[in-house]
Amino acid sequence: EIESQKFDWYANWYPVVPMCDLDKRRPHGKKVMGMDIVIWWDRNEDAWKVFDDSCPHRLAPLSEGRIDQWGRLQCVYHGWCFGGAGDCKLIPQAPRDGPPIHTSKKACVAVYPTCVQNGILWFWPNSDPQYKDILSKKKPHYIPELDDPTYTNSMIARDIPYGEGGRPLEINIQKVDINGFTAKQVFGDNYFIPPCLYYGFFSPGGALTEVVSPIPPQKRALLIFYCVPVSPGNSRLIFVSPRNFAVWIERIFPRWIFHIGQNLILDSDLYLLHVEERKLMEVGSINWQKSCFVPTKADALVLAFRRWLNKYGGTKVDWGTKFTGLLPPTPHREQPFDRYWSHTVNCSSCSVAHKRLNVLEIVLQVFSVFAIGIVAAAKQGVISVAARYALFSAAVLCFVASKWLSHFIYKTFRYHDYDHAFR
Repeated sequence: EIESQKFDWYANWYPVVPMCDLDKRRPHGKKVMGMDIVIWWDRNEDAWKVFDDSCPHRLAPLSEGRIDQWGRLQCVYHGWCFGGAGDCKLIPQAPRDGPPIHTSKKACVAVYPTCVQNGILWFWPNSDPQYKDILSKKKPHYIPELDDPTYTNSMIARDIPYGEGGRPLEINIQKVDINGFTAKQVFGDNYFIPPCLYYGFFSPGGALTEVVSPIPPQKRALLIFYCVPVSPGNSRLIFVSPRNFAVWIERIFPRWIFHIGQNLILDSDLYLLHVEERKLMEVGSINWQKSCFVPTKADALVLAFRRWLNKYGGTKVDWGTKFTGLLPPTPHREQPFDRYWSHTVNCSSCSVAHKRLNVLEIVLQVFSVFAIGIVAAAKQGVISVAARYALFSAAVLCFVASKWLSHFIYKTFRYHDYDHAFR
């Protein structure tokens, strides 16, 4: 049954990217709700801006451009420059003594409302001037623990080739309405806030399925998922698990260390959910429950979300005129499990670690060759036998270490095939 009350997919805030992964020196291209957008830092207004990622001149992507010396967004195709309000500041090809054609409305770029909250950049997917001050009327859902300095707040963002998922928990759904749903678990309430936020408390100890007492007030931990619709069959996950205990761990270790385990967890279900989504599309959003046997409370979240989606969300994400809603064909297995383009290149911590570890690998190889060269070139008696053995052993160890490091870099930052049969 579809009620007259319908969720408006384009009248809500969407998280785009964690602030820690943004570089003020360059523009960043992203896709959200099928819309190509460019994020850039406007130093003249001291604010992040989100534009339509398309130059009005010849539709070249502005995300491939640069920030010029005056702090304007410049399209590198023909040099058009834009200010923070989307207005064109310069058309290099226009005669200086001619009419000011850069002031034409046709030379402007669409600007979307933005805000920074909970360490995430958000945008409103409608550039109509009536939404210019939408932040004063409607704000993104606020989670105070993410701004609390006594909690950890290490985030991970990754593009994933599916649009849904779940986990086995003992859950009771309290209510479902146009504003989402609330779920009751033995260790706290969980919430789905449309269009893309799911969060709740979890137990610091014990299995997720066992009955435990509620978390003591002095120890609190959350699981927070922002699953952002990108295009049919693709989404962007922003995940963070703030806690107010063992905070020192994240003060010592860099963020990329934690991303190793988090990426493995995502990989474990990635291909399964990718295929599952396509099978559900064949069955149909309304009839999916006839093909799936979901008899336990472990599936309560999935049931509640499907119920909300069918009742209020129009049975699927509203892609407007961008897409028909059909899923793209399943690519070769290497593409869904790609780590580099789906995460590493967009993560400030992992991209730096990737570059530094590659340098370390080269240093180890160079030292290995250099040490062998010294042993081979040194005349008898110039270097003691003990020194020769020491240099040769160091060369072998460095070579072995470089090969191990090369394998580690590839599996951690570029590609990792998750094979359940050998786990």
